[in-house]
Amino acid sequence: MSEKKDKQAKLEEEIQKEADVEINEVEVEMKDQEAVKALETKIEELERELSKQEDRYLRLHADFENVKKRHTTEREAATKFRSQSLAEDLLPALDSFEKALDTESDNEEVQAILKGMNMVYSQIMTAFEKEGIESIPALGEQFDPNFHQAIMQDQDENAASNEITAELQKGYKIKDRVIRPSMVKVNE
Repeated sequence: MSEKKDKQAKLEEEIQKEADVEINEVEVEMKDQEAVKALETKIEELERELSKQEDRYLRLHADFENVKKRHTTEREAATKFRSQSLAEDLLPALDSFEKALDTESDNEEVQAILKGMNMVYSQIMTAFEKEGIESIPALGEQFDPNFHQAIMQDQDENAASNEITAELQKGYKIKDRVIRPSMVKVNE
């Protein structure tokens, strides 16, 4: 009987060991599932963070590209209109030059001076042309508020309505930008 009890005890012990192994496997499996869930949660968090970082990167990249384009546009405009401030400063002197050239005299000395002034005036106008600075056509043109400033009105039956009958001060533009509008007299 003791042998039977020993066998039964051994059998119970083996069953207990197998049960412990199965419990351990179940516990390990549960721990593995919990670990997998924890890892899946961590992966989801990391994917969300990655998505946020990618979005931030794309926004920063777009901002950088916009700044780069704006800088290029500003640099091109600065190059295109670099001589505008110089032209603005020279226009009053150019007006005085034109008034002086309009004087007439029979005196040979005055004519020689006017000839020299005319050469200088031509050189200034050539330099203006090289920089894209040109006078705005006015006399005989239709009034355009983008290029002309009406100072006076005229009642000339020979001119069309809204036609410029006199230019009181020349206007100038650089490329497509008006530096100074022409001051004009416009027919009603």
